[in-house]
Amino acid sequence: MENKKIPYRHFLEEKDLPKQWYNLRADMKELPDPMLNPGTGEAMKEEDLYPIFCKELAHQEMDDKTRYVDIPEEIQEVYKQFRPSPLVRAYALEKALGTPAKIYYKFEGNNTSGSHKLNSAIPQAYYAKKEGLTSLTTETGAGQWGTALSEACEYFGLPLTVYMVKCSYEQKPFRRTIMKTFDANIIPSPSNTTEAGRKILAADPNCTGSLGTAISEAVEKAVTTEGCKYVLGSVLNQVLLHQSVIGLEAYKSMEILGEYPDIVIGCAGGGSNLGGLIAPFMGDKLTGKKPNTKFIAVEPASCPSLTRGKYAYDFCDTGKITPLAKMYTLGSGFIPSADHAGGLRYHGMSPILSKLYHDGYIDAVAVKQTKVFEAAKLFAQYETILPAPESSHAIRVAIDEALKCKETGEAKTILFGLSGTGFFDMVAYESYLNGTMKDYVPSDEELQKSFDTLPKVPGIQD
Repeated sequence: MENKKIPYRHFLEEKDLPKQWYNLRADMKELPDPMLNPGTGEAMKEEDLYPIFCKELAHQEMDDKTRYVDIPEEIQEVYKQFRPSPLVRAYALEKALGTPAKIYYKFEGNNTSGSHKLNSAIPQAYYAKKEGLTSLTTETGAGQWGTALSEACEYFGLPLTVYMVKCSYEQKPFRRTIMKTFDANIIPSPSNTTEAGRKILAADPNCTGSLGTAISEAVEKAVTTEGCKYVLGSVLNQVLLHQSVIGLEAYKSMEILGEYPDIVIGCAGGGSNLGGLIAPFMGDKLTGKKPNTKFIAVEPASCPSLTRGKYAYDFCDTGKITPLAKMYTLGSGFIPSADHAGGLRYHGMSPILSKLYHDGYIDAVAVKQTKVFEAAKLFAQYETILPAPESSHAIRVAIDEALKCKETGEAKTILFGLSGTGFFDMVAYESYLNGTMKDYVPSDEELQKSFDTLPKVPGIQD
């Protein structure tokens, strides 16, 4: 009879839209290590970030103490166009698996960008416009962030240049079309339009690109263009702050339904979706309110920063022009295989999530992409949504955890993030369905070559 008590989809009312973002750092027992100036090795100050970021975002990036940050009314009004997003009970998937587990997912794909990325794109464009900037630059890998920021910049009347990872630029032409619909200028990275790009191409003319290469070009474009600043869609503290709306809404819905997750699962590339989903639940764990909740970060086996990376200071970009961040990293020069179709291509992980993982609050699993698309297909067949390849990493492990419950007979409550839809990823789906998709896993020797390039920081990382 329990199935009749809980609806398939729970929609919060507009009045339940969060009025504040939750800053998880305010409740962390130990904070992430500070960003460092690569030239001096000294901790970065807020004003040191002003040449790259607008001032409010620089403040949010460095603010470790403010637990709740007010969401400006102008941002709330735009959020109302696509939020609150639904919390869905995956009854059909549960039945197909024959599991006693209760599976929920928070669906973030109901907007033009098709993903959760709009949650941060809107405030970043808003703060840039408020500061009087005249243009922005960014990078994008799979295209979700570039699409979302294109939409947000068009809304606030800001020209945008997007450096898109070259292999994704070639694999996902319809993502480019959507960005162009919002008047963005899209450049495949690495390119000959920047000094950083030219340097990368000189070393490897056939470089297929990475988020690190695209970041280098976008940052260079920003600092050499008057009235222009750089914005990023993942990794940064400010982005996880904005994405907390996902977890806050999920928390409220589950509270209304009388539920609480035993396991929270999210895909992990740079950390925006996972960090946003887990925020209030992790807050409960950190403060001792719910100490036994299990958190699982799921990453691709082809770009395994948490499960095989080093916890070290590293550049956030391949061109080595950004500040140094302490994170789990594969090395800023790591280039994921072009055969990898599942997104999540960044060489490092959010400093917040890296610290939580390092301190034992989060588990991490790396999965091969054929297993990811196997799960995506099963999910689509039973839940009527074609999931993004990135999101399907979380689906894979949610299914695995549900099958464990089938073996043990435990009726655990599982929550995962369905961060977006896969309608712009049909080349990848076609590759899986026709049997040409490959599972690439970097060797220890390949990773070691990249680790050997990690920067030396006197007195910290020699």
